[in-house]
Amino acid sequence: MSEIAQENVPQVEKGAKVQKLVGVKGMNDILPPDSARWEWLEAQVRGLMARYAYRSVRLPIVEPTALFVRGLGEVTDIVEKEMYSFEDRLNGEQLTLRPEGTAGLVRSVVEHNLLYEGGKRLYYMGPMFRHERPQRGRYRQFHQIGAEVLGFGGPEVDAELILLANDLWKVLGLKDVRLELNSLGQPAERQAHRTALIAHLEKHLDVLDDEAKRRLHSNPLRILDTKNPAMQNVVEAAPRLLDFLGEASLAHFNAVKAILDANGVAYSINPRLVRGMDYYNLTVFEFVTTSLGSQGTICGGGRYDYLVEQVGGKPAPAVGWALGVERVLELTKEQGEPLPGLAPDVYAIIPETTALPVAMQVLQSLRACGISALMHAGTGEGMGSMKSQFKKADSSGARFALVFGAEELAQGLVAVKSLRDGHGAQRTESLSAVSHWAHSLQSAT
Repeated sequence: MSEIAQENVPQVEKGAKVQKLVGVKGMNDILPPDSARWEWLEAQVRGLMARYAYRSVRLPIVEPTALFVRGLGEVTDIVEKEMYSFEDRLNGEQLTLRPEGTAGLVRSVVEHNLLYEGGKRLYYMGPMFRHERPQRGRYRQFHQIGAEVLGFGGPEVDAELILLANDLWKVLGLKDVRLELNSLGQPAERQAHRTALIAHLEKHLDVLDDEAKRRLHSNPLRILDTKNPAMQNVVEAAPRLLDFLGEASLAHFNAVKAILDANGVAYSINPRLVRGMDYYNLTVFEFVTTSLGSQGTICGGGRYDYLVEQVGGKPAPAVGWALGVERVLELTKEQGEPLPGLAPDVYAIIPETTALPVAMQVLQSLRACGISALMHAGTGEGMGSMKSQFKKADSSGARFALVFGAEELAQGLVAVKSLRDGHGAQRTESLSAVSHWAHSLQSAT
């Protein structure tokens, strides 16, 4: 380290207590063994997206604040209360940690003119950020997986996305998941309903809570999503948006339902389902569960045919969904899905440090054959006793122990001991033919 660099290193007085730094509240580390479940989920998603011919995009975490104000709506909870926004100290630009993925994806599609050659089927994964009270399944840094289709206006694409999500629950082994559907129609239909809704709510001002009164003229649709039990009767009696839909909107909605019916996908119509962003029109949907308490929605989305134009692109239809990774993983735990991919296939036991060169060469050959191999590591004073090494091999969950004993090595062999069959069967294998017996370990795991 240079003298200049050393001058910038904070000096701690000898014996002084250094305060331990911890992570930001609501922004959690993902550690083993839980990280294995995350990797498993991501792998299942990638495989399913490939079968549906969706392509991956990777988007920036930081976007212009105006993107979300314009795209999500100024009076949404996200924009009003939850965004992490700041001013770039270098140029004064107003920036925001992305609170959701759709607006950024649309910005990217417009900026790079991706629709020039026709519609696109895309998906993304990554962290999002909202400043809200952390609770089970809801954190300040949370993760979403989203699937978006841009450039196609037909109801078959809405249905395809719902079928994609429904297939994902099957792949993940989830059972307690149900689908709720609604249609928000088109802007003119929604405006007529809005007028009727405001008139209805104004008759019941004495029942509305402060939040509903604040939203009454700015975003009355969101009042329908209230969880306040004192307002439920008023909400249930409110005009239904479905009753304001014109012929074209109803035809679109009925076509989506017909495709779902043909594919055996069960659903219920929820006329109060509105979603939280201003950009939706026509089909909206949510997949919900009763296994996660109040955080019951694990995936939601719908059609947003006007967002592309709102962020500066040529008008183009679009539809998509996003799922909450933390909530989906919580559900896999609730339903007892086994934690995948934790145990190595083999654990290498090395009685003497002199065996390390050969042992590590063998392990590299095994890894090249697709075998997961964990090597025992010493403390710098030796490798530890055979008993302690076998104890660690057993606790690792490995099915086999490879014992690089001096006697076996002298004969060009390694001992392969089974750890999981209850009998501890042992055999020897040739060090010069690793690729030939590696597959026997693989087939047995």
